[in-house]
Amino acid sequence: MSDPRVDVTPSDDIDYIAVEQSPPFQELKKAQRSFIFPLAIVFLLWYFVYVLLSSFATEFMSQRVWGDVTVGLLLGLGQFVSTFVITMAYVAYANRRLDPRAAAIRADLERASGGRP
Repeated sequence: MSDPRVDVTPSDDIDYIAVEQSPPFQELKKAQRSFIFPLAIVFLLWYFVYVLLSSFATEFMSQRVWGDVTVGLLLGLGQFVSTFVITMAYVAYANRRLDPRAAAIRADLERASGGRP
């Protein structure tokens, strides 16, 4: 159920479909996708290799590196580490490459709407 006090009709004359189809917005989406998709593919491959190794290469995964620490444990911890590394890399990339483009698009929209956010 929606709140009747919230006005969901746009109060400006901005054509958001046209904005989405504009070259700057398309370049922004392309820049984002060119970073996200390759990293997602690499991470999924890394994850599936880990799962397959743990299922079919149990002798390799159970090799002790030192004490009770095995290759499987190190690769499993590597999954967590790689998740954090990918997240930090994306944040740095977004701050450096995506956010300035998004801010420019937003500034253009705010100018077009007469300064209203």
